Amino acid sequence: MKIALFATAFLGVFYLLNMYISRRLIAHLDIKESYKKAFRWFLVINYLGIIGYMLARYYPSLDNTLYFLLSVPIGVLFLLFCTTLIYDLSRLMLGFTPLSPNRRQFFKRSLDLSSLIAATALSGTALYNARHVELQKVRIKLKGLKKEYKIIQLSDVHIGGLIDAAFIREIVERVNQREPDLVVITGDLVDIELKYAYEALSELQKLRSTYGTFFVVGNHEYFHGVTEIIDMLNKLDIRVLQNENIYIGELGSGFNLVGVYDVMGYRTQSYIPDIHKAIEGIKASPTILLAHQPRYIHEVPHSIDLMLSGHTHGGQLYPFRALVKLQQPYISGLHQHTEDMQIYVNKGTGFWGPPMRLGASSEITEITLYGEEI
Repeated sequence: MKIALFATAFLGVFYLLNMYISRRLIAHLDIKESYKKAFRWFLVINYLGIIGYMLARYYPSLDNTLYFLLSVPIGVLFLLFCTTLIYDLSRLMLGFTPLSPNRRQFFKRSLDLSSLIAATALSGTALYNARHVELQKVRIKLKGLKKEYKIIQLSDVHIGGLIDAAFIREIVERVNQREPDLVVITGDLVDIELKYAYEALSELQKLRSTYGTFFVVGNHEYFHGVTEIIDMLNKLDIRVLQNENIYIGELGSGFNLVGVYDVMGYRTQSYIPDIHKAIEGIKASPTILLAHQPRYIHEVPHSIDLMLSGHTHGGQLYPFRALVKLQQPYISGLHQHTEDMQIYVNKGTGFWGPPMRLGASSEITEITLYGEEI
């Protein structure tokens, strides 16, 4: 029932976006009617692709090329909607601007052409960006840390569809080249039935670091069998931190690594995050918390020095940043939350939905921790 309601709402929203584009962009373009008709047929085919994408998520063995063609329409439609919104406002402003008929027609045709070029260019750029995962380097000072540590953070990989074993293999090779002290994965690793994700997950066993690989669940793990995913990762020598902590390094020169369940647990009433249980028995050393969603920071006590999160994808397609900001206090990068606590938000190593990113590149984060004496 929940899936049916979500699908209905999802497709309903995209249908309305289609109607808006048709009536507020296509209808006002100064082009031949045959071109307008072709543009509307493109919207129909694009919408059918969105329906196909939703169905394809239940057929993981689908050819990658076909999956790609079905996933792109979501991003294309969203960028077309944003372009139409700007076009609509610009056309309205143009109507109130005192101009001669000839000059007004010139500006109108320029607006039509630039809008179509912008929509095409943005879609192409977004597709290109999603294919390139950037290495983001950041240095973070922690009070009381006696030794320098290199952490590699991955987040929001979303294994499934186009994020397959080959993608994970490439990520693992790049991580190992950095020779980290430890690797952390801050949720939303699996976005498909576990039996279809096994090959890709197995590639993560090849991660090499001094102290190992650690993981906390994200909200998407709750959709695909959180218990089974946790068990599988532990079998693959990826330590899942379940409202618990572990000490990294030699006593006195290392740090506490804490991990909690995701806030989705409050809705499912299972695997509920409990920071107070997680920090029980921590040593008198700097403390780093792994928590999937940045908004969990409002529940974090002052004993935490640094929180590492993901979830936001940095907005993935830039206009989404405004919507994400309504729910999350931080979207990407390093922030000083309080005088004693910092937070770093990874923009995501993979992507969700369309293989497109605009203004928010995929990232592998290399975090160098250093202290007062370094």
